[in-house]
Amino acid sequence: MAKLTASARKKIPSGEFALGGRRYPIEDRSHARNALSRVSQNGTPEEKKKVRRAVHRKYPDIGKDKGSKTLSDLA
Repeated sequence: MAKLTASARKKIPSGEFALGGRRYPIEDRSHARNALSRVSQNGTPEEKKKVRRAVHRKYPDIGKDKGSKTLSDLA
């Protein structure tokens, strides 16, 4: 993940943040993964839900274990 400078952060459109107040940038996959990590450490339960929803809306495959099997797959 490239370091996000203050000037680069200001150039990101507001819609590219998971929460209002320009919090948790998700403009690329790397930052989206980082947003999930940071909110899981520091966010409230409501913030966690909102960030997860925003990240999964933009990048549906992030956070999904592609190798996992369900019980129905094993039967």
